[in-house]
Amino acid sequence: MENKPLGEILEDRFAYLFSPELLYALEQVGELRRIKAGQVIMEPGNPLAFMPFILDGAIKVMREEKNGHELLLYYLESGDTCAMSLICCMGVKKSKVKAEAEEDSLLLMVPIKYLEEWICKFPEWRAYIFDMVRVRLDEFIETIDSLAFMNMEERLMKYLRDKVRVTGKTELETTHQEIAEDMNSSRVVISRLMKKLESEGHIHQHRNRVEVVTF
Repeated sequence: MENKPLGEILEDRFAYLFSPELLYALEQVGELRRIKAGQVIMEPGNPLAFMPFILDGAIKVMREEKNGHELLLYYLESGDTCAMSLICCMGVKKSKVKAEAEEDSLLLMVPIKYLEEWICKFPEWRAYIFDMVRVRLDEFIETIDSLAFMNMEERLMKYLRDKVRVTGKTELETTHQEIAEDMNSSRVVISRLMKKLESEGHIHQHRNRVEVVTF
């Protein structure tokens, strides 16, 4: 995790994207928040006072049913923000998703009152917001496609490859139970499919760790 001043962190992450004026505005109103892997930062039904921007690390966004079952929707990486948060913020709504740190992460929390003001004031902010909404919509469609058209083995391989892409690591610290919860499946089903993927040479399994070979 970084220990640089906020201004330097924002310069590193967004200088190519935002004007000096917008970077200064983010520095003035934003609040840095460091979170640990597994920490929940957003729950369904919670009112939203801030927009989270991912400066470092990764966040997984999930849909949670009333009975506690969860389904992974997408990951947020460095430079991203959550489209669901943006939509909720603009309508002063409550969260409809759960967000949890996939790994130790650094967030910039920006008060929602600046969202609409900056859309009118900074063209690059408006472009960024619209692009984030488009990217998240594409990921929603991809999630729906995987549920509708992929079998469970294909979905599992996609899940593992997505984790490799987000974390930048081919060795993933995870258990069959954790994978099952993310995919709204059972540990027995996941264990069977993981054994099949290993026999086909796609992965190597270790204790609480999976090495993805093909991605």
